[in-house]
Amino acid sequence: MRTLMNHRFCLLLLFQFLLGALLLTPITAAASAPEEQQAEPEKGPHRGRMLRENDFAVELAIVETGVPPEFRVWATNMDQPVSPTEVDIRVELTRLGNRVDEIAFKAEGDYLRGDRVIYEPHSFIVSLTAEYQGKTYRWEYDNLEGRTRIADKIADAMGITTEIAGGTTLHQTIRVYGNLVLPPDAKRQMQARFDGTIKELHVSLGDPIRKGQTLITIESNESLKTYPVLAPMAGIISQQFASSGEQTAGRTLLEITRTSSLLAELAVYPTDRSKVNIGAPVTLFLNGFDQPVTSTITGSRVALRNDQAQLFLTPIDNSNGQLSEGLFVTGDLEIATIPVPLAVKRSGLQAFRDFTVVYAKVGEEYEVRMLELGREAGRWVEVLSGLRPGTEYVVGNSFIIKADIEKSGASHDH
Repeated sequence: MRTLMNHRFCLLLLFQFLLGALLLTPITAAASAPEEQQAEPEKGPHRGRMLRENDFAVELAIVETGVPPEFRVWATNMDQPVSPTEVDIRVELTRLGNRVDEIAFKAEGDYLRGDRVIYEPHSFIVSLTAEYQGKTYRWEYDNLEGRTRIADKIADAMGITTEIAGGTTLHQTIRVYGNLVLPPDAKRQMQARFDGTIKELHVSLGDPIRKGQTLITIESNESLKTYPVLAPMAGIISQQFASSGEQTAGRTLLEITRTSSLLAELAVYPTDRSKVNIGAPVTLFLNGFDQPVTSTITGSRVALRNDQAQLFLTPIDNSNGQLSEGLFVTGDLEIATIPVPLAVKRSGLQAFRDFTVVYAKVGEEYEVRMLELGREAGRWVEVLSGLRPGTEYVVGNSFIIKADIEKSGASHDH
């Protein structure tokens, strides 16, 4: 098994090498090219992008200190400030998937202020149109971050898988521990109706028996007639207290234990006690068994244990006889069922800058989506914002996308 895992790991590294060395697309290649081969964009005094044509220039900057991210524009002509009331600015942001955000501006102080929040990721093609003194100026440039391209056939070979984001039901659980016990009515002790001599004991310790089976033949001391003692239920002979030829003498002769069903006693401590309801589903993991068992809570013990835990009970089918009293169990006990309109799988989550993200897929391009997360349950996490329902996103091997984007060196360039 270890050899197989090592072989798979080597193949994964090989695919990643091929992706990085041979198959990078222009988006990634441009971002990872040597610095001396790229013209560093000119920055203005407000750390924004300078756009120039002849003597006229505008500085376009994203400001997010003390306010939600927004565009602001400062204009100059012959390196002298231009009043914002003399300039008309329009900006279009073309995002992955050809969604276009249109932004209008109005004068405020010595700058023009955009009329909408620039939501993350700040990854788009920027188209700016400026009108000044009867002349129209146009600029366009890429402002891409957290984006890469991988051909579908390469993604398939590397095990990158996707799903469509949508609603789901969160099943919140608590982890509980316990063991298997017999139900209260699982044991029956057999005695003779009339005292006498045990003529024949038809069963032995450990024998399985069926309901109505003859267990003992007894000769009555008074009538000297024989009569049978029949099994009142199916089970196993769990105790044998007599043998053939002995007197019954009013004592218990045999004990029968029904093993077809067991109870799991699950310890719930005071901090979680109020969260548990009768009828709650529970998934049990039995010590030594690969497959989990599902059941529901049917009741609880009245008295608390010495450690203040209350024991909740759930029935377990044991018709195949493989389980035994005393077996240790671990359970995931459901305490809440919560429908949510949007959730993603934990397997798709990655870190990007100060955000938790998933990678959206559009065609053969992948791009970060910064998430605000809510409640969690099992493999699902609720999404409060940052992702549109219906988005295709990476759930399997998302770390490959993360590594390729990090290798590209794409920055948060405003």
